[in-house]
Amino acid sequence: MAKRSVSILNRLLTKPSSPFTAPTRSITYMPRPGDGAPRTVTLIPGDGIGPLVTGAVEQVFEAMHAPVHFERYEVRGYMRKVPEEVMESVKRNKVCLKGGLATPVGGGVSSLNMQLRKELDIFASLVNCINVPGLVTRHENVDIVVIRENTEGEYAGLEHEVVPGVVESLKVITKYCSERIARYAFEYAYLNNRKKVTAVHKANIMKLADGLFLESCREVAKAYPGITYNEIIVDNCCMQLVAKPEQFDVMVTPNLYGNLIANTAAGIAGGTGVMPGGNVGAEHAIFEQGASAGNVGNDKIVEQKKANPVALLLSSAMMLKHLQFPTFADRLEVAVKQVIQEGKWRTKDLGGDCTTQEVVDAVIAALD
Repeated sequence: MAKRSVSILNRLLTKPSSPFTAPTRSITYMPRPGDGAPRTVTLIPGDGIGPLVTGAVEQVFEAMHAPVHFERYEVRGYMRKVPEEVMESVKRNKVCLKGGLATPVGGGVSSLNMQLRKELDIFASLVNCINVPGLVTRHENVDIVVIRENTEGEYAGLEHEVVPGVVESLKVITKYCSERIARYAFEYAYLNNRKKVTAVHKANIMKLADGLFLESCREVAKAYPGITYNEIIVDNCCMQLVAKPEQFDVMVTPNLYGNLIANTAAGIAGGTGVMPGGNVGAEHAIFEQGASAGNVGNDKIVEQKKANPVALLLSSAMMLKHLQFPTFADRLEVAVKQVIQEGKWRTKDLGGDCTTQEVVDAVIAALD
């Protein structure tokens, strides 16, 4: 009788085999004919740590046999304008991977980053600020996507001296650009199963400019009833970010606010050295470190060759998805996050003392 009871108990505890059990691998990616053809990407190593971190991407891509060929151009932040052959390369290839370009403070030349965005109409900046497993931070469950308008606002570059000692700087906000960035934010949320879009503004003071931005966001939100829409004043937003960042999902902002919020959120989620990002327009895309703080580094880091390549490696994984090479993107992302989680190979900003090359070697080993 006891043996029979044990037999019945075992049958009850054993899960029956079912044709609906979860598969061990995801549904296969079915490429279109020709999707495997190598793509040419414009590469701009940039200033400071740029050559180190872009060189890291080149090594990892070579190790994983990624179907990408880089067309390299040397551009420096002190140049008066982006060389014409570089602009033609990006227009031809449609995609660019870029290290940081130093922008002179105060006088001097205008920002080459802004030249690229305006010339190519790359209107949307996207930074994914997310906790990375293995990195200890003050806040958990942070997964914020900051989508920033890239072509106008305070960054329009419209400044002049009215009379000696009086300078006027124009903030330009248009309905067209505001609706375009709002539509991109909601489209991103819809396609990535995000639940909420928050518009960041200062319409209580700049009633016409930021008021127009808010009006545009509200109109676009009506077309996405399944996504929660709310608004927050930028100064309150900064306080809420450092106090309870997990409340935010997708954030859509004018130009200047987005830069400040993206860097703040990146610092909260684990540091600018691990946050990926990209810039996209209707026809062209530029991928680079997500948060601008520290993207050029300093002389000491360059001399010691201890720049953190993680942010640009993850940005290049975003680029691979953009190029429709999802399997390569997944391999790279998994390998990078595995190295971070193991905790053995980290640069100084992540609590270690490794060189860029040591991190690269660890990522390449993790690819296997």
